[in-house]
Amino acid sequence: MKSSLTAVLAAAGILLSGAAFAQDAWPTKPITIIVPYAPGGYTDGVTRITAKYLEGKLGHAVVVDNRGGAGGILGTEITADAAPDGYTFCMCSSGAVSIAPVAQKVGYDPLKDFAPVSIVSTTPQVVIANPSVPVSNMAELVQYGKDHPGELNYGSSGIGGLMNYSVELFQSMTGAKFVHVPFKGGAPATAAVVAGEVQLSFTNMSDAIPQIEAKTVKGLAVTSKERSEYLPDLPPAADVAPGFEAISWNGVMAPAGTPQPIVDKLAGTLAEMAKDADVKAGMAKMGATLVATTPDEFKARIAGEVETWTGVLKEIEAKK
Repeated sequence: MKSSLTAVLAAAGILLSGAAFAQDAWPTKPITIIVPYAPGGYTDGVTRITAKYLEGKLGHAVVVDNRGGAGGILGTEITADAAPDGYTFCMCSSGAVSIAPVAQKVGYDPLKDFAPVSIVSTTPQVVIANPSVPVSNMAELVQYGKDHPGELNYGSSGIGGLMNYSVELFQSMTGAKFVHVPFKGGAPATAAVVAGEVQLSFTNMSDAIPQIEAKTVKGLAVTSKERSEYLPDLPPAADVAPGFEAISWNGVMAPAGTPQPIVDKLAGTLAEMAKDADVKAGMAKMGATLVATTPDEFKARIAGEVETWTGVLKEIEAKK
């Protein structure tokens, strides 16, 4: 009996040591990072910079897979359903993770269906308008939205994302009324403002900066509580809506059940990336601030945001 038990324990030890070895050796093949938005936008740009860095550090290809749709929900759902083997990750966003599950029915639980790895970057949004819109600042935009309710359309990356609900929150706080037109990502929404298909957007900084510089759109404000170093001439939207803030993050997440040693190894690599001067410079061109968090810090932030947005969306619905 003892010898049989010893044999079983020895076999189990071999299996456990083999699993540990497999995790230590990770990765042994290409990794996929799902981008839940269209190519060419802010999240796509952050992911491609990150993928290039990871390839150099991990020694294997990192494939960027764009799965845009439903304000980031589609690609996020695909990640939640993926095999938790350490070879599929998502460059997820605050809108699809912290807001969408509160605002509507989605196919994932933000706190149960993912293994958060690390936040990679943060950025405020930029309020932009087509040059034809007869306003030059946020006070005038609010007044126009009150005097002409429903006349101005705003573009977003999709229903339920931060680009959508930051405007909904702003309307709730100011009384202005705009009409929502969803797109498959921030870049298409910004392009629609340039083309005059919609009149305004609370868009990604990376999409806004080149258009403001080219004068194809008007820059009206940033959604941080303070001015941004990247667009110092623009005031905070909070100047006309005290307390208003909408900060977007992008972070790497894995399907729940992904081995913790793999999550920790990738988090450590991303922490090293946050100190890399070349990566910082690349992120800065998009108006992004490079950051890093531990998996536990990331999970705690998601939990806090879900709680915050639950309260905010209840207030928004109560005022409609």
